[in-house]
Amino acid sequence: MSWYHPGMYDAGVPVGSFWEEEAPPLGPGIDRGPVGNETCDVAIVGGGYTGLSCALHLARDFNIDVRLVEAGPLAWGASGRNGGFCTYPPSGLGPGELIARYGEAEAKRFIASQVEAVDLVRALARDENIDLQPQGDGTLHVAHHPAMFAALEGERDLLNGKFGIPARLMTREEVAESEYDSTEQFGALHNPVGFGLQPLRFARGLAAAAARAGAKLHGSSPVALREKSGGWHHLTTSAGTLRARRVVVATNGFSRDDVAPGLARNLVPVMSNIVVTRPLTAAELAAQNWRTERPCANTRRLLFYYRMLPGNRFLFGARGDLTGRPEDAAKMRRFMQRRLGEVFPGWRHVDIAHSWRGFVCMTARLTPSIGRMDDDESVYFALAYHGDGVSAAPWSGRLLAQLIGGKAELADIPAPMRGRPPSIPFPALRRWYLRGALGYYRLRDK
Repeated sequence: MSWYHPGMYDAGVPVGSFWEEEAPPLGPGIDRGPVGNETCDVAIVGGGYTGLSCALHLARDFNIDVRLVEAGPLAWGASGRNGGFCTYPPSGLGPGELIARYGEAEAKRFIASQVEAVDLVRALARDENIDLQPQGDGTLHVAHHPAMFAALEGERDLLNGKFGIPARLMTREEVAESEYDSTEQFGALHNPVGFGLQPLRFARGLAAAAARAGAKLHGSSPVALREKSGGWHHLTTSAGTLRARRVVVATNGFSRDDVAPGLARNLVPVMSNIVVTRPLTAAELAAQNWRTERPCANTRRLLFYYRMLPGNRFLFGARGDLTGRPEDAAKMRRFMQRRLGEVFPGWRHVDIAHSWRGFVCMTARLTPSIGRMDDDESVYFALAYHGDGVSAAPWSGRLLAQLIGGKAELADIPAPMRGRPPSIPFPALRRWYLRGALGYYRLRDK
């Protein structure tokens, strides 16, 4: 499946996230448990934001018979363990790089679609009565070094001039006075698009909405093999075989070759780690002059991302190790606590209450992949959100539902994310490619 430790794919291993402790459980009957010998029109593999949104929109908007299967509990993967940053874009490319690679028109379509994606999350919360605990008006992109402030100026000019987004540049002094201060704060770009949320509340709310609409959701249903014969896809699980006319692959960083042939080997799952502190006191908040609910990410290539949660717990995230072994999880927790204290010295003594990790899914072109398989037009896919899937994934799931329901065409997918992920030469060497890239980014960050 991958070079990572098998425990990373074992749904019986607790995630240990703060979200699991805080979110209300799913209501009865939403997760139907292991799927047996069943037949449906559309089978969705993957029970995260993409799959749940696709199931909701297929059932609610098109009255299509849909079953969703997930290896673990619903939203067990990245959708239930991310940092809760509802923002854009789902790409490793900056706005200038998008224009250079895809042209101004397609870059604008891409960014506009992802502004729409943030609006979709708000609309789903409103229309489906999902209490996702929204926080903050926009996000902050923070210069971690004085030299990076000029890059933020260029980003602001592009967002304002080319994309019509009224991003605002803030000096170090302005950020220190109105937002927070730290050893790696040298000004910031305020982007008005985006906010923070409780990601597992959102995912479970989507599951409840999909079930109400008539979609049948099955957790604890890992697919061991997908084959096709006689116009039917046969998805083998531990409890039976699910037959479907069409299949949606929404497995993201957990994709496997036997379930997602032609896709999985061209994806790069990257570890991401998160820690959450105990509640901070008023004096501790004052030590860093913390007074914002806006989610923040810095300008490092191997970024830190962080936000203050309800109840004054601080979330701090970063990229992780290359193995997934339990002992490396312990090392990363120690690293995260040390770096938290270095970036925010006033919190050096603050205990970590929760620590967990999961996969960010990437492609060689550094943008998502959405579409339909060229060699089998009954197979659809959407994956690889590059660490920003909280809004991109539900939007992508809705778009897949519209493609299947005949309301959209492949040309409606912006060029930066249309089609299969590009091939990776010698995919067995992905771990070494990633190791080299991470080493290069560490040097750049210094």
